[in-house]
Amino acid sequence: MAVKYIPFFPNTLEGQAILNNFVRTRRFLAYRDNDQVVTQIQRGMPLYEATERERVGNDSDNVVLRGDCISSCAWLRDQGRTVDLVYIDPPFASGADYAKKIYLRRNPKVAQAVKEAEQELDSEELRGFEEKMYGDIWDKERYLNWMYENLMAIKSVMSDNASIYVHLDYHIGHYVKILMDEIFGEQNFQNEIIWHYYNKMQGNINRFASNHDNIFVYHKSPDYFFQPIKEERESKTKQIKRVWDKNSQKLVNAKDERGKVVYIESNEKTVDDVWRLSMLQPADKEEPVGYPTQKPEALLERIIKASSNEGMTVADFFGGSGVTAVVANRLGRKFIHGDVGVNSTQIVRDRLIKAKASFRILDIEDGVRLFRNPVQTMDKLKSLIPGLRQEPGLDAFWAGTVMDPHDGMVPVYLPNLLDPACRLLDRPMMNEIVREKLPDLPDNTKRVIIYYIDSIDLKELETFIHEQNATLIRVELRDLKRVLDEVVINDEATWHLEEVQKDLLKMWQVTIDSFLSDRVLSCIRDYNAKGQAQAENKGVTYHPVTVSDEGLETIEWISLDTTTDDVKAPWHSTTEIFIDAKGFVRQDCIDTGKLWDGTICCDERPLRMKIRNICGDESVFSLGPITQ
Repeated sequence: MAVKYIPFFPNTLEGQAILNNFVRTRRFLAYRDNDQVVTQIQRGMPLYEATERERVGNDSDNVVLRGDCISSCAWLRDQGRTVDLVYIDPPFASGADYAKKIYLRRNPKVAQAVKEAEQELDSEELRGFEEKMYGDIWDKERYLNWMYENLMAIKSVMSDNASIYVHLDYHIGHYVKILMDEIFGEQNFQNEIIWHYYNKMQGNINRFASNHDNIFVYHKSPDYFFQPIKEERESKTKQIKRVWDKNSQKLVNAKDERGKVVYIESNEKTVDDVWRLSMLQPADKEEPVGYPTQKPEALLERIIKASSNEGMTVADFFGGSGVTAVVANRLGRKFIHGDVGVNSTQIVRDRLIKAKASFRILDIEDGVRLFRNPVQTMDKLKSLIPGLRQEPGLDAFWAGTVMDPHDGMVPVYLPNLLDPACRLLDRPMMNEIVREKLPDLPDNTKRVIIYYIDSIDLKELETFIHEQNATLIRVELRDLKRVLDEVVINDEATWHLEEVQKDLLKMWQVTIDSFLSDRVLSCIRDYNAKGQAQAENKGVTYHPVTVSDEGLETIEWISLDTTTDDVKAPWHSTTEIFIDAKGFVRQDCIDTGKLWDGTICCDERPLRMKIRNICGDESVFSLGPITQ
């Protein structure tokens, strides 16, 4: 439930997310549902409780936020914080789903696997599967309304000298450019940068290859920060020296005392608005982190150096792989990383720890992060409602129907977690339901079920339904969080803790005996079912992904905490290990070159243990208090 609503901006711009700046064939190019944006903007940004999950290093203004863009901006506004530079790489409305490749690790309990450690892995030995991270499937109407609201939220936390870089491509960028003209003002447009990634392999296609993205740059006011970026030439060049003329307020040719033009030799040039920077490739020195839309650090380094100075705050509210935060930290800037996905939070956390950064991790309790991320929650929702089934001919507004012995067919509405506008059940939404959706239902409909994530006032809504519902259909309101809370099951583990002698030192060692993740096993079952079906259609043999009884190959990361045994307290990592896809251990950000043996050691007696499975779920286990 939202604590309160915070204005998007002290002087909210009037206007809607409509593209009526020009006329084509005597018809305005406009989009539906613009009134929804106006309603959301007038209400303000919902502020939710934020829970600190972990604190790394010394006290710092650096923050990793798990929550959507609008919720993160509401939290920043409430904290009185502003940002000096924003880079966002939001969904491109490309129509694609993005998945992370998940690999089973080696099971240290199986002696043969350890024995073969030095051998090269083959395709059957390293089995993996994919897990959907987020969906980039939108219609233009909803996407543009969603972007309009997000950009308004971002503007509300930008300082007066701040700039914003919005990274898109040909799918939707030209539309968003018009929205940015409206939100930030056409006079505050700075650049359209073309990022030409010359090393992208396209294969054989029947058109010119698409090898560039567009980055739109706006500033909030004329008093924005910018410093030109230089790059080296291949060879020295003789060129005219240019200087600033105060009278004309222009760059002019420099002249000597005799009035002759001055020439200089230079081995560098000023970067223009076409950036020839490579995409990340498997052979690059920069480490891919398993995030499908990871951007190269060189791209963010150029942006951050041009539009911020040391000590300024850089924010990315669609942080993904965390490259913005990592580069900002390296360049001496403060950073704010926001993303709604659990995988993003974990990836950036591990990268920042490796970079020895100080930061806090906070979860914004905004309802979107109920399960793992919005797209996975939507995939699961229909299976979580007992008896829910598709009903032919039913309006797409309804997720399906359930059968009731007394009421017969009962239509069910589920909010779309991918659309923040659907998160709040309010009077405008209820008005649409009772005035448009209920009258269109079959005549024998007696009851409908409306699931919601958040609501301003349930009693007010029930009164509204009673007064405005002209049908005989009963409306039942249900809290969706209760449905999801009941099915999110923590992983199970067994272990034993003992004091051991290692290299002449006494240490505490936790040995993991078994690990069971219902989440991972469910993903593998779904993956195998699809693979088997595809194999049968092709008439080939399918080799299913299997997990041992011990299940240790489903563990990716383990951390020990020596400060408290309270499983709900913010996490403090005393020591941690990361097991890579081939089973080798990285301990406290240092590659050991050793295979994992099923243990983790600590100098002090650990009180808590956190285990992350290969899908990204984390579970905390109490190791018990210290006994004398």
